[in-house]
Amino acid sequence: MTEPSTTQIPLVEYLELGDEPHLRAHECVGCGARYFDRRNACAKCGTTELRQTDVANTGRVTAFTVVRRAMPGVPVPYVSTIVETDDGTSVRANLVGIDPEAIDFATLGTRVELTTYPVGTDDDGTAAVAFGYTPV
Repeated sequence: MTEPSTTQIPLVEYLELGDEPHLRAHECVGCGARYFDRRNACAKCGTTELRQTDVANTGRVTAFTVVRRAMPGVPVPYVSTIVETDDGTSVRANLVGIDPEAIDFATLGTRVELTTYPVGTDDDGTAAVAFGYTPV
């Protein structure tokens, strides 16, 4: 019998795991717009030259909603948020480490930092890792 693996894989391709997990975006060389999905050209200026860039791990909450209904198997309530990172990148993620019932308008502007957490493990012991933001 073999020992289970302790391998971790990111849930999304733009999450870099390792000693200091972080997000990586495609950045337009022409105007600096950033995208997390694959791009052939910038949607803002049309330039076709994009480069990979690291995204700041800290930022602030600019919008949020408390999700109370979801697909079966997804625990609710949870807080879905838009974070503007310190380098100006807009990221949609969940706000973790906070009671969804305690959320109010004072949450806007809250300083947050990137965090990672396992969301499932396969039969070989490989853990899928997601990201979110937690208040600092």
